[in-house]
Amino acid sequence: MTDSPDQPSGAGVPDSPYLPDEVVAQDGVGVPDPFMRLWTPHRMAYIEGENKPTSDEAGSGCPFCRLPGLPDSDALIVHRGAAAYAVLNLYPYNPGHLMVVPYRHVADYTELTEDEVADVAALTRQAMQAIRTVSGAHGFNIGMNQGVIAGAGIAAHLHQHVVPRWSGDTNFMPAIGHTKVLPQLLPDTRALLAKSWPSEP
Repeated sequence: MTDSPDQPSGAGVPDSPYLPDEVVAQDGVGVPDPFMRLWTPHRMAYIEGENKPTSDEAGSGCPFCRLPGLPDSDALIVHRGAAAYAVLNLYPYNPGHLMVVPYRHVADYTELTEDEVADVAALTRQAMQAIRTVSGAHGFNIGMNQGVIAGAGIAAHLHQHVVPRWSGDTNFMPAIGHTKVLPQLLPDTRALLAKSWPSEP
């Protein structure tokens, strides 16, 4: 059912260039108001624990162990290095949010080999360059959550987050609505970043 004549689309927001052609109202929601709702049901998968391993063991139960065995487009892998790979986060904080993950199933940064440390560092630097090329990021949050107590969603397999930031990206949506608005589908983001990934020196 569309808005009634006495409650036109975008009521309360005259001459807005962002109004949709048609606003659909669901029966039974109560008195219409001038607000539009942005639904992000994909976040429920994360909240309910989808894709989280049930054990700390390596193997197919760990998504970071399983992803390298899939095609890049299916796994959302942006780039593969010698000892680690870069993959988009399925539940991104910002567009282009990716993770650098060692192939080896290891939990703690101190357990990485020198080659793994070097590859994680190199891929992190390359990820920053690719993201800047694609989207002109103003800055980055880069880091690892070591252990469940520190907030790691998959604590058994180390992963470093690379989160691009822009001026004004923390606005009322995440601060009040606990919702991030992502303007691009993940496969499209993966393709752009993979195409712009810098050549290794």
